[in-house]
Amino acid sequence: MAEDFFRSGIAGADRTSFDAGLRVHMQRVFNYMGGGLAITGLLAYIVANTALAQIIYGSPIRWLVMLAPLVFIMFMNFKMQSMSAAGLRTMFWSFCGTMGLSMGAIFLVFTNDSVARAFFITAGTFGAMSLWGYTTRRDLAGMGAFLMMGVVGLFIAMLVNLFLQSSGLQWVVSIIGVAIFTGLTAFNVQQIKQTYSEGWGSEANDKLAVMGALQLYLNFINAFQFILELTGTIRRN
Repeated sequence: MAEDFFRSGIAGADRTSFDAGLRVHMQRVFNYMGGGLAITGLLAYIVANTALAQIIYGSPIRWLVMLAPLVFIMFMNFKMQSMSAAGLRTMFWSFCGTMGLSMGAIFLVFTNDSVARAFFITAGTFGAMSLWGYTTRRDLAGMGAFLMMGVVGLFIAMLVNLFLQSSGLQWVVSIIGVAIFTGLTAFNVQQIKQTYSEGWGSEANDKLAVMGALQLYLNFINAFQFILELTGTIRRN
């Protein structure tokens, strides 16, 4: 792998320093991601249990809330090089906040027990795949390319089902979605690990940590929603 090639020339104290820096970098990535999930979950719960639910989902504001996260993602990807690490972090926290506003609907559609169950299943799967992606010596680049093609196919299938409204197709889409985004978790963790370099400095690595956290956050959220579709119990009001 690229990381093995890079580290092959590192020995002794330098290698120890590199490993320590890499651990700090990965910890920063997961801290950002965890913080983002906490913001999203808290805001989603607040929206679903206050008058904000009617204000957002009962008006055209819902379209703004639904589209805003996509705008944030595009902006962060296009402006990563020119933005400071602090600015990129601010954009990330703002993105997670808008995701919370849009995801409040899950608490209105599914029972709280279903949401909690889906979250813990996702967390367990995500943790296992992250550990594998971090420790495996197998190059996951080929798997990652295949899974990215799968994302395109998944998106097309979801668009088709908007018209068909087939419960069977939705079930298949959800199963494939879980497989794709849990697989991408391992690939992205390995990719994040390989992009770290002491020589790039704290500013560049901090920006890489934010963008890595964004990738893992999206994997978690997507896997969670597909698992919720498979295991969730719809509220009967």
